Amino acid sequence: MNKSSAARHCPAILISAPASGQGKTTITAAFTYYHRQQNRKVCVFKTGPDFIDPQILSFACGQPVYQLDLWMMGETHCREMLYNAADADIILIEGVMGLFDGDSSSADLAQTLDVPVAVVIDAGGMAQTFAAVAYGLAHYRANLPFVGVIANKVGSPGHAKLLEEALPDSMPLLAAMAKDETVGLPSRHLGLVQADEIADLDLRLVRAAELLSSLAPCRLPQPVAFAPIATSPPPPLLAGKRIAVARDAAFSFIYQANLDCLQAMGAELTFFSPLADHALPEADGLYLPGGYPELHLQTLADNVAMKQSVHAYHQAGKPIYAECGGFLYLLERLTDKDGHAAEMAGLLPGSAQMQKSLVNLGMHSLQLEQGEIRGHSFHHSQLETTLQPFTESIPQRNRSRSENFYRVGSLQASYLHNYFPFNPQVAAGFFL
Repeated sequence: MNKSSAARHCPAILISAPASGQGKTTITAAFTYYHRQQNRKVCVFKTGPDFIDPQILSFACGQPVYQLDLWMMGETHCREMLYNAADADIILIEGVMGLFDGDSSSADLAQTLDVPVAVVIDAGGMAQTFAAVAYGLAHYRANLPFVGVIANKVGSPGHAKLLEEALPDSMPLLAAMAKDETVGLPSRHLGLVQADEIADLDLRLVRAAELLSSLAPCRLPQPVAFAPIATSPPPPLLAGKRIAVARDAAFSFIYQANLDCLQAMGAELTFFSPLADHALPEADGLYLPGGYPELHLQTLADNVAMKQSVHAYHQAGKPIYAECGGFLYLLERLTDKDGHAAEMAGLLPGSAQMQKSLVNLGMHSLQLEQGEIRGHSFHHSQLETTLQPFTESIPQRNRSRSENFYRVGSLQASYLHNYFPFNPQVAAGFFL
């Protein structure tokens, strides 16, 4: 049992907004970079099951960024993550969608974990109404911890002063970001473009941090007390096992917590690229996470040696676990949204076609022999296969369709992105 008796105190805020598109990721990254320039250690989290925003934020803070979600992870695990992070100089949590949006909203997280909220509001075209929007967000729900407001896309120092004067004394202006198109982050169908694809990301962050502190003082939030959490390490179910993990531009949607969980169970991790490498490394298990295989169709198709290596690995009866993009790679064929098709690894019968709109989105529970594991589904591809599922997931809400979970010999695959620490025994079962 791992338990410390003393609470830890660390300045912390959850950065939310009235809606998506207000600039939460840019502002959170700018805050992160600004405080790093002040020689502060910044620990950053992302609300919800997001893979792309954490890449940007990880680049900004110089260390892995973890997710926080009450349903997928559980409250105790979320509290444990924050307590472990509280040795930093500041904790920043980027929210998801609007402050109150979703079944496990940013407001739910902030209220449950007692982390104060700061809202980012796009101030373009607004004066005193800026304060009215902020006031409504702060008072919509009783007992919501609220620490202040961050103005984005501010037109001038005079505009920033006008916004600040309109706010009540109980709602300070924590920062004001001047409007500048050079700091925006590009996006595509699953969200922002991945950090490695933004060639000038460092310059954008330097400029964003500069802008964040140019119109108003950039204030450090007050310390928050984080109580210690009693936890037990996962059993060493993967002791002596070596797991090969695909990681490159096509396969990069993976929770850092999943990798940590595998290592905590004794696994040694080795990484490889289905795009660039010609053979799998020596390993006892293979992990193919999600990503953007549809953006690298021809490269994946042309790497025949890697596909043959994956085939040989499966024929040897070694465990393979694939999720979403990794699952698509194991099909016979994948077609992008423009109609370009290519041959994939072909371990599973069927094909998938990228659609112009979202096919499935939502949180899911999956029940296997070792118990329940939770995760989420978010994909634009439509599957056609004759393969019969081993089982199917249970959506958290009826708005999402269930996802089939397939098992072919030692291969297990689905569209689900499962969160391993929720049930390490199930996670270990993917590789045994």
